[in-house]
Amino acid sequence: MTRTTSDLVTDFLAQHAPFNQMAAGDIDFLVERLTAREYTAGEVVIGPEDGVAERLFIIQNGAVHGFSGEGEAATWELIAGECFPVGALLTERAVHMTSRAAVATDCLELGRGDFQQLLKRSPVFQDFCTRRMANLLDDALRNIQAGSASRVAEGGSLNTPCRHLIRRRPATCTPETPLHEALGTMARERIGSIVIRDEERRPLGILTLHDTLTKVTLPALSLTTPIGEVMRQEVLTIGPEEPAYEAAILMTRHGRGHLCVVDPQRRLLGILSERDLFSLQRVGLVNLSRTIASAESVGQLVTLSQEIHRLVEQMLAQGASVDQLNRIITELNDAITQRVIELNLATFGPAPAPWVWLSFGSEGRIEQTLKTDQDNGILFIAAEEEREGVRKRLLELAGRINRDLDRCGFPLCPGNIMASNPECCLTLEEWRGRFSRWIDQGTPEHLLYATIFFDFRPLYGDPEPAHQLRHWLSERVAANSRFRRQMAANALRNRPPLGLISDFKLTGSRDAHPHTVDLKVQGVTPFVDGARLIALANRIAKTNTLARLQAAVELGVVNRRDSEAWMEAYQFIQLLRMQNHQHQQKRGEPLSNHLNPDALNELNRRILKESYRQARKLQAKLELEYQL
Repeated sequence: MTRTTSDLVTDFLAQHAPFNQMAAGDIDFLVERLTAREYTAGEVVIGPEDGVAERLFIIQNGAVHGFSGEGEAATWELIAGECFPVGALLTERAVHMTSRAAVATDCLELGRGDFQQLLKRSPVFQDFCTRRMANLLDDALRNIQAGSASRVAEGGSLNTPCRHLIRRRPATCTPETPLHEALGTMARERIGSIVIRDEERRPLGILTLHDTLTKVTLPALSLTTPIGEVMRQEVLTIGPEEPAYEAAILMTRHGRGHLCVVDPQRRLLGILSERDLFSLQRVGLVNLSRTIASAESVGQLVTLSQEIHRLVEQMLAQGASVDQLNRIITELNDAITQRVIELNLATFGPAPAPWVWLSFGSEGRIEQTLKTDQDNGILFIAAEEEREGVRKRLLELAGRINRDLDRCGFPLCPGNIMASNPECCLTLEEWRGRFSRWIDQGTPEHLLYATIFFDFRPLYGDPEPAHQLRHWLSERVAANSRFRRQMAANALRNRPPLGLISDFKLTGSRDAHPHTVDLKVQGVTPFVDGARLIALANRIAKTNTLARLQAAVELGVVNRRDSEAWMEAYQFIQLLRMQNHQHQQKRGEPLSNHLNPDALNELNRRILKESYRQARKLQAKLELEYQL
């Protein structure tokens, strides 16, 4: 039977999102209303001078380039299966850029009225148009999760609300209950903990089997003792709608194996254990954190640090998002760093003055991946006459810590941005003086330092001096428009690698990593730099990139839709980095941020290209705002 043109169009649409997920009736509606048109190479498809956008274009063959001005290089490229200008049609405005056919190009076109009707009748199409980047990212996450799950025993999703993880009614008792009764309950019900509650069912404390060893058995305590005298009073609690990964992070941070799920009135609903969260995991998150915190030597920490790589793959298989993975990796890396500091203090002796260990760069932003080196420093408090003596002693301690962290898999910083460097071991007044010079002078070196040091976060010790430094820095940068403009110009140096003839601008054959793109410098960094500048300009104290963009939306300084697209694009590139690091590690290769796009499937290539376009949009905002 001869196939009609409509059949061929339907087959074509079935190969591309979102059409491949739309109902058959909605596809029929679309196909009946599409018209076809050919554009010669260089011909304008649509431009700002055309006024309000009247048509949706779906590229069937060829490619379309976008230009922001006359005589300039193309800003983006669209290929077969992609559609535009979705944003202009949704907001009923003119396009901002001129679209030209790069080669002879065939487009399928849908009028604005039919576009609006399709939005109303097809939830899939509407969701795609309003959350285009998010939907593409969801598809990619599902693919990557499936790939990880094939290597890891599947578990429940880390996005599951905690209330769904409660397996049974919690065992409880009052503070007056004798120990023998409470322990009898635990034995009969074969459980590892019991919650001590008040008359309103609010948790007052908890007793675990581990506690009975240290608080009951070893001290030979009478079993008639009221449980309230030996219970652990610090009870971890979480709300029923909070996702499982928040419970996991809470357990990890406090080194606990249990927490209570409570309602808004703090009444007990249930109790969760590490087993409930990761029943099928080979590496337990909380157990790993607890083992790190109790490690007796750096040698033990070296072994434990390798478990983080296995854990990341398990998290991917369980549906963890990039933000969750970054936070969990950072939590565990923080735990290793803190234990290294504690082990060194045990042999070194007490610090000579009040001090706080600072993390810079990706660790300061809570955005670490499996490939990370050291960026750290020390802030200490000392009188001027004692300053040099204190610094000398702290530098000796820091040298030991830096070397041990190197053994644990955190390489020494090539730029010597480490606490063992005298320039990174400063008093509060000295840090302010150093930051002031960078802000006032703004040399290229100062701007580079600002992108690393201004993302500082306290990691060990009294955090208050670090909070004071953060408040001072926020006020100082927000008041200096010249320095912010210099930072904006510096941020525009790392351009996303979008090419004209092909999808990506790849490195040359003679480079260290030929035919690749740099996912960190060319992909992650534009978002990090943009979010940092927005935060500094608006006195946002947060250091995490996603948190900065979200705070900017709440302040009304960034459009919500733009911010969501930037966050989704940033997360996808981070996801590719993590996946790339895992593959490199399994092949026994050094971890790098370089990736050959040809190694990606069609969906991931498309999303990577769209992510780079979002990076360019963020940079375009900086160009406009700072008139660069």
